[in-house]
Amino acid sequence: MFSINENEYTQMTDEKLIENIKNDDHVALDCLMKRYNDIVNMKANKFFMIGAEKEDIVQEGMIGLYKAVKSFDTEKQNSFKTFANMCIERQLITAVKNSNRQKHIPLNSSVSLNAAAYDDNEDVDKIDILDIKALDDPSDIIAEREYFESMENKIKEALSKFELQVLHEYEKGKSYADIAAKLNAKVKSVDTAIQRIRKKANKIKDVEY
Repeated sequence: MFSINENEYTQMTDEKLIENIKNDDHVALDCLMKRYNDIVNMKANKFFMIGAEKEDIVQEGMIGLYKAVKSFDTEKQNSFKTFANMCIERQLITAVKNSNRQKHIPLNSSVSLNAAAYDDNEDVDKIDILDIKALDDPSDIIAEREYFESMENKIKEALSKFELQVLHEYEKGKSYADIAAKLNAKVKSVDTAIQRIRKKANKIKDVEY
């Protein structure tokens, strides 16, 4: 049983929190997940996954963060922040690639355009932990990022000026109404533009795969 107040948790380093987490301190886990929530959201905003809600993308980022927590080894990695960022980004990239290859899963028709909160349940406990050696070598992540940057460029080249403007605002998580107000357009026009973007992205994705 841990008798540490909330203020003491917020003063702990990431590494200290993980030490507590490995001793079954669930409050420390909750504190660490909340600490990185903004980082996960920031990274998730860089991915446009057609057919998925923003919460789905954030959920993938949180899974990556959880994997980082479970895999972090102070003897192999010096900084949890660096390790966590790598795990989060890798999880997001992997989710996008898998969603394109496996069109039957929920996160389908997805592409990266700039390369739900944590749920503590049994399914999360069954997540396979990332290979530490693979994460130590960033070459795979670099190759994946280059691939998605290429996809991003091809998609943007296929979009009209208005579609690009709509996409730029959509990536920020804005609603159709907010996008319409920002661009001085009708909500219907924004909706139609999003549909065109999806069709063009799907066409390019099918050619690439």
